[in-house]
Amino acid sequence: MNPASQPTSRPRFRITLPSVMLVVSNLIPLVGVLSWGWQVFDVVVLYWFENVVIGVINVLKMLVCSPDVGEMDLQEELDERLQKDGKPVDSAQVAAARRMISENGGKLNLVHHASKLFFIPFFTVHYGIFTLVHGVFVFSLLGGNGSGMSASGGPFGEMTEMVGDVAGGELKWAALALAASHFISFVYFFLFKGEYRRTVVPKLMFAPYGRIVVLHIAILGGAFAIQALGSPVFLLVILIVGKIVIDLGLHFRSHRKLAEN
Repeated sequence: MNPASQPTSRPRFRITLPSVMLVVSNLIPLVGVLSWGWQVFDVVVLYWFENVVIGVINVLKMLVCSPDVGEMDLQEELDERLQKDGKPVDSAQVAAARRMISENGGKLNLVHHASKLFFIPFFTVHYGIFTLVHGVFVFSLLGGNGSGMSASGGPFGEMTEMVGDVAGGELKWAALALAASHFISFVYFFLFKGEYRRTVVPKLMFAPYGRIVVLHIAILGGAFAIQALGSPVFLLVILIVGKIVIDLGLHFRSHRKLAEN
């Protein structure tokens, strides 16, 4: 084989401004634990607030996404769907489907943009309820005062107080750093690198949940164990470092296809 015809190896991980910002913003809680006396509840509240930021960014993605059939990997998806029953694929059928997609790209885009009128409000309500329930669960079981309840009205009162702490208290700078990290990633990958042309609204509607489920099962499991042991600093450090590692892995995985183009 001619060496010139062999595919060149590409880096699996590419260091970018968003990946650097991801690490830097996640190091602030580490400083908080080591220098400012943060407890497990402070760290988990900050990570819960990050979910809110992710939801807002996802709404922005849904608003601006404008798929380009020529840039999307629709052909592979089509082939997979036609072959999922294990039967041979009729090449004429595949060609006809591809031709239909190409000829009706304008109409499909119009339908896609019209679908935002349904999907964006639906996602906002669904993700909002999901985040609220997640927050009540966290604040009820971990609790800022160690009891799991607030004197100002149970878990909802605790949530109100802690959201106030995130907005104006000592968690403010860490929260702003996490928000800036996600916004920079949105601008760099989704806008500048053109990811908005390679996805559709229905996919975006479900995109945040996979990250939250994977990451926060690990975070909450670790948080409950740490609190039960009296919040030793070294375990909090392990929790934060573990979150950074998982976050980086999910980050590189979600943008791997873009890096390979």
